[in-house]
Amino acid sequence: MILIDPPAVPRWDRLWSHLASDTSYDELHEFAAAHGIPARGWDRDHYDVPADHYDAMVAAGAVPVTSRELVAALRRAGLRRPKASS
Repeated sequence: MILIDPPAVPRWDRLWSHLASDTSYDELHEFAAAHGIPARGWDRDHYDVPADHYDAMVAAGAVPVTSRELVAALRRAGLRRPKASS
């Protein structure tokens, strides 16, 4: 299943959502490519999606979840790739 959290992360004068899969990276890459999310949006285990694309992603089938639910789903699926600690 493709998941998306609310646009809440500020960067580059925009708010961003995270688009992830609780099934596989392949499923996520296919969904992103089919819906115009550029490869440069990939960040370890999710795509960063600008707020103005949120409604289109939901309309295309992404399931709205909270940020905590998204991370929990990635962990359950064994797909979470956190940043390396410094």
